[in-house]
Amino acid sequence: MYRKLRAGAVVVGAALLVSACSSGGDEGDGGSARPVGQQPKGADPFWVNPDSKAAEAVAALEKDGKDAEAAAVRKIAEQPSGEWIIPENAESQARGYTEAAQKADRDALLVIYNIPHRDCGNYSQGGASDGNAYRAFIDQVAAGIGDRPATVILEPDAVQHMVDNCTPGQFHEERYDLLKGAVVKLKTLKDTKVYLDAGNAGWGKPDQIFQPLQRSGVDQADGFSVNVSNFYSTEDSIRYGKELSAKVGNKPFVVDTSRNGNGPYTGGDPNERWCNPPGRALGETPTTKTDDPLVKAYLWVKRPGESDGTCKGGPKAGAWWGAYAVKLANAGS
Repeated sequence: MYRKLRAGAVVVGAALLVSACSSGGDEGDGGSARPVGQQPKGADPFWVNPDSKAAEAVAALEKDGKDAEAAAVRKIAEQPSGEWIIPENAESQARGYTEAAQKADRDALLVIYNIPHRDCGNYSQGGASDGNAYRAFIDQVAAGIGDRPATVILEPDAVQHMVDNCTPGQFHEERYDLLKGAVVKLKTLKDTKVYLDAGNAGWGKPDQIFQPLQRSGVDQADGFSVNVSNFYSTEDSIRYGKELSAKVGNKPFVVDTSRNGNGPYTGGDPNERWCNPPGRALGETPTTKTDDPLVKAYLWVKRPGESDGTCKGGPKAGAWWGAYAVKLANAGS
């Protein structure tokens, strides 16, 4: 109920590689339509997708002469953010993203969000039809990644929703098995890091989730992720992460800072404060230079500008919402 799957497949494979190789708008559409350059590798080793929805929006806005809006959205397009794997073409997507990232000498940031009974019937309900379908999906993702560098955020909300019983109890044992199996499978790959999602600072207490996280295989993962698609401050997220880390063998963690620049929204329906809240801002830009050995990276796991769902006037989950993107980008200016 807190994370939204991006809708629709994106171009992968050869077409993606071609655009990723281009050095940034020296041909067509006026020369500067798409921000395709990478961030400096030393601080930010993750790949910027030149065909992201944000990049497409920049191109369209510049073509229409909407320079102010284009400049705002460019702040999003120029930063790496998570690629949410679409189940229908999982292997080709994983291969296309990782090949393009490797060619740019960067790491792909992938998000796996396909657990059965996903999102408790809310805006991003769905997921694999059963356990066998999920295992096959994980196999496809792994085949697509191969030996190329990748960082995987594994199943936002999946552990949390067992703890709060949003996911019915009869599905818990299977989910533990599926999550642990996914960690094991992905960690057989040569150069893949896996971070199992562990909720956020506003949801509950580390005492409630650390044992379910252990049962889900966090000990075999590289660590865990916090604040995915949410808005809690980096300071609060680090505090939560460190309390949880102390209970799971001092595992490191990553923080989603994509939209937490103004912290969480406190108005409106408490049950939907997470969904397209007004007045939010972009957070710290992605980096592995966090000055804290437990905090491996600040990441933009959620893609800023893509809707959380059909709430507060937003389009369906994962759809690009240009007006919201501009507000996010301008809020911290």
